[in-house]
Parts: sequence; structure tokens; C-alpha cells
Amino acid sequence: MSISDHERVGRALPEERVTPADPIVRPAPHWWLWYALGGRLPRRHRSWVLFDTTTGTWWLRHIARAMVHLAVPIALIMIFVPAGWGLRVGMCLLGIFLALIYSVAYIAESAETRVKKAGYPVGTALAHRDRAGLVRQQQESERKRAAAAKRAARYQKRTDR
Repeated sequence: MSISDHERVGRALPEERVTPADPIVRPAPHWWLWYALGGRLPRRHRSWVLFDTTTGTWWLRHIARAMVHLAVPIALIMIFVPAGWGLRVGMCLLGIFLALIYSVAYIAESAETRVKKAGYPVGTALAHRDRAGLVRQQQESERKRAAAAKRAARYQKRTDR
């Protein structure tokens, strides 16, 4: 779609829709637990959801939410399964391993679903993370250019003697 097509349809371009206008308000612990279990947060936390799914540690946050999902089954196994502690712990570790494999396999889709529930268009989190990645690459390139210029100046000094 061209820019005029976006304007005609009334949709925002990716550059326009990734910047949160609202202040980032972290949810209370009970709301975070609800959010971790897949619930929708109140509208005032909309920007925080975008931040949560696009910050540099977004994948660790996703894993933490996945572990919240596993807390109840793990507790039930540890309490009610009539077996030795070793078998119970082994079952829980195997369950965690399997759950994390599936959770990480669908990490991007899960983040997009959370952002969509917060009221953003699908693709917003990906566009935001892509833009942040480009900014990090540009900063790293500038840092490397400055270091190379500094080394070249030092070399030039040595050869001028």
C-alpha cells in the first residue's frame, strides 16, 4: 500500500502508530497477575503494555509470564502426586522445559496479541522493536566510526614523527 492508500483507508502508518502518547503507568500486582495470565489491562496501562512487549528485556518478561502460567500446575504436582520428591521435581522440570519451548516458539505472536488487546494495531510491537534495533545499530556504528577515527589519528601521529 502506498502512503495515499493508507490515508484513504484511514490507517496510521507504522511510523505513526508505534509512539505511545500516554504516560507509562505500571499496573498494580493484582493487575499484573491478571495480565500475565492473559487478561486485558485497563486503558490507562495501554502504554505500559507496549513498553512491556518492546523493551530490551521483552523476551525475559515473556518467560516470566510463562512461569506464572506454570505456577499452579507445578504446585498441584508437588502437593498431590503420590510419588517421591525426585519424581515430582523431575516431572515439574520436564513440564517447565516443554512449556518454555512452546512459549518461546510463539513469543512474537504472543507479544502482538497482548499489544492488540491493549488497543494497538497488529504489528505495532514488531515495528517498535525493529525501530529500536535500527537505532541501536546506528549508535553502534557511530561508536565504531569514532573508535576507528581515534585509532587512525593515533596511527597518523606515530607515522608523522
